[in-house]
Amino acid sequence: MSSRAQDAFREHFLVAPDRGPFALSEREAYRRWRDWKLEHHPARAAEMVVEIADLAKPTAAEREAILDLVRRTNMALYACTGRCRDEVDVRPDLMKFAATFGLGLLEQHRSAGLDGIVAIEVADEGGRAGFIPYSTKPINWHTDGYYNPPAELIRAMTLHCVRPAAEGGINGLIDPEIAYIRLRDRNPDFIRALMHPEAMTIPAFEEEGRTRATSTGPVFSVEAATGALYMRYTARKRNVVWRDDPATRAAVEALMDILTGGHEPLLFHTRLEAGQGVICNNVLHDRSGFANATGSAPGRLYYRARYAERIAGSLADAAHAA
Repeated sequence: MSSRAQDAFREHFLVAPDRGPFALSEREAYRRWRDWKLEHHPARAAEMVVEIADLAKPTAAEREAILDLVRRTNMALYACTGRCRDEVDVRPDLMKFAATFGLGLLEQHRSAGLDGIVAIEVADEGGRAGFIPYSTKPINWHTDGYYNPPAELIRAMTLHCVRPAAEGGINGLIDPEIAYIRLRDRNPDFIRALMHPEAMTIPAFEEEGRTRATSTGPVFSVEAATGALYMRYTARKRNVVWRDDPATRAAVEALMDILTGGHEPLLFHTRLEAGQGVICNNVLHDRSGFANATGSAPGRLYYRARYAERIAGSLADAAHAA
């Protein structure tokens, strides 16, 4: 990370907080927050679904139900029961839905439409071709925007299913705060290693007409203004460089065990159907490979919008618990 980028990151984030539940020295604050988190976290994915009659205008009760889940898990699943499946009409409705949760600072993504929404579908030509999200291949565990510079962090996102795949396309979901708890309970040194400002580097990437600079930073950090935990992570094997020391290697291995070991009860797998979606504070997720129907039937289509803000009001209960 350049010195300028380091300054921009440190202006807003702490990699070694000295107070609050994420400070390794604050064992009692951590214990209180941890106990609250585990007590209030849903036990099944089905408990995280909120039905919405009108995606563009969620009622006060629907909005509060979503916020309650996001406060406890950093995410909520929704199922739209009204008009929300048309791939053209749903785009402005999805933007209005996000706006009711204080989300408006959209990422300027290279593949976004004029409205800021990115269509996640198989693309065999154009600027999206050749990138795994726009193929039928599986996507490994990650948080979105892990390759972005510090000034362009993704704090929240929506993911809406217009059409599911004929087969597969299942998403894994886990709250980064649960990953943090599991790692810290195993060994606080794992957290210390993953909070190092040079823990993970994404090398520079160049393509025709565009250059993305090298991005170096911690996996876990704490937002200075709010005390919120932020996670920046990818499980990819290529084009990622981990800090070369035993503590980091052990921490990365432990995190992969949590995500892929099959023993984490608060890691959920779900297949979104048409009209269903996720709104979250950029949680860890993956995607299984999928197959579209043969012939002329349209294939899997998701809409994604990514934001610089966290979901408004999503810290209240956690802050009280700590």
